[in-house]
Amino acid sequence: METLKVGVIGAGWMGHVHARAYQRLPQHWPDLAVRPEVAAVADSSAAAGEAFSRAHGATAYADWHDLLADPDVAAVSVTAPNFLHREIGVAVAEAGKHLWIEKPVGLTVADAAAVRDAVHASGVVGCVGFNYRHVPAVARARRVVESGALGVPTHARVQLLTDYAAHPGSPLSWRYAVDRGGHGALGDLASHGVDLLRFVLGDVTGVMAQTAIHIPKRPVADSSNQAQGHYAVLDVDEPGLSFGEVENEDYVVAILRMASGVLSVCEADRAAVGEQNNYAFEVHGTKGLVRWDFRRPGELQVSAGDHYAGQPTSTVFSEPGDGEYAAFQPGAGIAMGYDDTKVVEARGFVRAIAGEATELATLDDAVAAAAVLDAMVASHESGEWVQL
Repeated sequence: METLKVGVIGAGWMGHVHARAYQRLPQHWPDLAVRPEVAAVADSSAAAGEAFSRAHGATAYADWHDLLADPDVAAVSVTAPNFLHREIGVAVAEAGKHLWIEKPVGLTVADAAAVRDAVHASGVVGCVGFNYRHVPAVARARRVVESGALGVPTHARVQLLTDYAAHPGSPLSWRYAVDRGGHGALGDLASHGVDLLRFVLGDVTGVMAQTAIHIPKRPVADSSNQAQGHYAVLDVDEPGLSFGEVENEDYVVAILRMASGVLSVCEADRAAVGEQNNYAFEVHGTKGLVRWDFRRPGELQVSAGDHYAGQPTSTVFSEPGDGEYAAFQPGAGIAMGYDDTKVVEARGFVRAIAGEATELATLDDAVAAAAVLDAMVASHESGEWVQL
């Protein structure tokens, strides 16, 4: 088995998820032609880099340029903040190293296209972190739709509602600035929703959208209150605390027209009080429906038949034959988790590097999703349909 040395740029939560995914691959697929080894990490935070190094046995670099200069590193995971995706992604490809990069791949469709073009020009493998498409129940839903069991698809809906930005004390970090976090809930959440719709139903041809900012001002962290991460909170009643303007969107709701003519709704909210990772999608057809809830990942609700009115909906459980379920569990009804989807994603990345046929989200998918997100912004500004 050939060893593939990989580096991770960004030593936060997602960087650790990627590292664990690489390390678990041989446990689920012991016959892999290539075995990844997490060899290096780069992060501007010395503490984060050191913690990652201790956890995964990787050499820590303070500068990602130094990681790319390491001749032993052949593939790189990019889990850095959104505003760095374009610069780092292009540099990884130009260094001749294979790229696994988290969504949304930059702040705009131009950013995603620049990374895609660099990957194509260099001839390296490029993979994007649209991991929800790797949930076995989602793979089954796609198969149900394609089989015609629902009849002709008529409409669909995807929602991504969560509360990590619901607290007014959430500090004004890069996530709330357009030039660093992009368009907020669109890139962070709606990008996944668009990819799910494209994965199950095909391309998007038109968009009508509106967006909103629920919390227009947020407290500014300083040297005495260095809050970090998605769920950090500052005391808004603290004397002398300053506040800054939120520039990007907390919420988006959009109608999408698919190439098939199906109308879909995509709704995403990062500041939805009472919602914790409430992600779901459903597809309706002339003879039935499929519905999936992220928080019950091993279940799929299906209604199919010829009863129409009064037709019951059943819950079916993921089982071997649904996506890559069999590599994790031997029989139906044993739930898989979020990190498992990243292991599946890592497998596709490594198999592609080995020259094997595999299904994975590529930079072309990232560009397609980013084009839809840009169209949502344009539609909000014009109040009109935007054609893609």
